[in-house]
This record gives sequence, structure tokens and C-alpha cells, in this order.
Amino acid sequence: MIIFFDDRPFRIVRTNQLSAAETSAFDHIVDLRLEKLQKTMLTGHTLFLNATAATTMQVIQFLEKDLIKDLLSITMATREKSDVEEKIKGHYKVIKAAGGVVVKDGKWLLMYRRKKWDLPKGKLDKGENSKTAAVREIEEETGVKAIIRDKICTTWHTYTLNNSRILKRTKWYLFDCLDDSAMKPQAEEQIEKLDWYSKSESKSILINSYSSIRYVIDSLNKIHNIKEP
Repeated sequence: MIIFFDDRPFRIVRTNQLSAAETSAFDHIVDLRLEKLQKTMLTGHTLFLNATAATTMQVIQFLEKDLIKDLLSITMATREKSDVEEKIKGHYKVIKAAGGVVVKDGKWLLMYRRKKWDLPKGKLDKGENSKTAAVREIEEETGVKAIIRDKICTTWHTYTLNNSRILKRTKWYLFDCLDDSAMKPQAEEQIEKLDWYSKSESKSILINSYSSIRYVIDSLNKIHNIKEP
């Protein structure tokens, strides 16, 4: 599970899934059996070993109270992954969404919205499943008809709405374009521009995007080889 707090990744992983290469990339490694959790530990890329539901919620409370400027990412390694994830979900109102990366001739469909490059996505309607929602949202926001090829990943991010804590789950899919003859940005969603970009072009413009969107693209690159046109 990966959650984005203020666009910074917060990962929940099983302890036995951490490789030596992964652990070497952290700035700080803290064993919560040996050290008491403190806010000052939240700097750079930090790995917490032997995390529990209680210590995970304590970290989340730190993140909710203050914007910690020196923090880049947090990874909570635990033997109780399911319990930790359920505890987190119970802390928020969960909203479900879906979206995707549409491919045409080796190029990806990207949108410019609210001064950032983004991917089409949106909330599920009542009784709707994620795949149906992703297809609908792509057509509504871009005018492009597309068909799902594969699942990419799932992301979570938090925000506050009407004084309520929200945790939005977004399922991401890879799509093949069926028809882009009616392609047009949805003005109601503040989408200013739509276009097809090669893999190398996308890498450049997604510098002005969100960490969560770059995570989706990185996940896509790991599981699919989208060739340049």
C-alpha cells in the first residue's frame, strides 16, 4: 500500500519483502523495538522497522498536524501489514476513484490541469466498478474512447473536505485508444490542454506533475515496455 501525504510517499510493506538494495537507499533506518518514535525521525527517506498499527497511526498523526519540510518519504515495514492497512482505512472516509494511461501509437495521453500535468481519473458513481469508471472518466474528461489492456497499480492519497479526513483510493489501468476523433479537454474539470506524448517527452513534462502521477508512470514502465513510435 502506498499513500501520498502532501504528495510524499508513505509505504506499508511486509518486512520480508525488503531487499538489500532497497534498504541501502534509505537515509535513516529506525527499529521501533529499540527506539521510541519521535517526530524528529521524520527526515529524508526514512524506514521504520517493526512497525505496528499503533506506531503507524502515530506517524500519520504527525503528518496530519504539520508540514514536515525535510521529509521525503516514509516506509513502514511490518509483520502485520493487513492489520496496519485496516487501521489506516478506519481512520478516514474512503472514496474510490479510477483512471488510466491511454496509449496510441506508442504515445501517452496527458492533460494539463490546475497548472500541473496529470492523467484522466475520477470518482466512481454509485454501484459502478473501477474498470467501468475509468473508461467513463477518460471519455468524459478527454473525449477519447479507450479499452482496458491491463491493471497498472493502486494509489491512495489524503486530503480534508468539509473538516472530514478523506482517503482516496485510485485504481489505475493501461488503455489502448479506440477513437480520439472527438478529443477535447473538459472545461468543467479545469482541463486546459490534452495531447499525445512519447515516453521521452512525457518524462520531461512530468517534472511539473505530482509524485503520485510519476509513481503511476514508473509502475507502468516496470510492467510494460511501451515502445517509442
